[in-house]
Amino acid sequence: MTDTARSRSDLWTVTTADVTSPEAEALLREYYYDVANRYYRLHLGREGTPEQLEAGLADSPSDDLAAPSGLFLLGRFDGAAQSCAGLRRHDATTVELTRVFVRPGLRGTGGGARLLAAVDEAARGMGAERIVLDTRLDLVEARALYLRHGYREIPAYNSGPYSEVWYGKDLTPAA
Repeated sequence: MTDTARSRSDLWTVTTADVTSPEAEALLREYYYDVANRYYRLHLGREGTPEQLEAGLADSPSDDLAAPSGLFLLGRFDGAAQSCAGLRRHDATTVELTRVFVRPGLRGTGGGARLLAAVDEAARGMGAERIVLDTRLDLVEARALYLRHGYREIPAYNSGPYSEVWYGKDLTPAA
């Protein structure tokens, strides 16, 4: 990592947040629009319409990313909310990672690494021994991020309509 990238990564902080806060809702909308439009462009050769995007967002609630079933993390770059991730209880020892997003203009500044370090800590705090997630094959940046941070491909644990590859990570106890 260059000195410039290192100094930029120092501007990131991650804390738990209310998933219904205006900052969280804005990031979740931006996340959904980003992944949905990538899907529309890849499979239909066009952007989603505002009606399609809003309908999809409404069909993909994030209310389970709050206690007691989960939690929501908000990443701030130089004080401004710029990234997010959610965890939801999957079973007694496993949590599912979802809604991982770093605003495109700040990708490559260390925000994803900070976010995933906070995810590990939060998952341990929930009593988890393992984190799982599903994603699409076209989300190459996210897949590379997961692999860099200890996730490995695992067998499918769900049959979501957009699930194409599944990852898992065993958590080691906190130092």
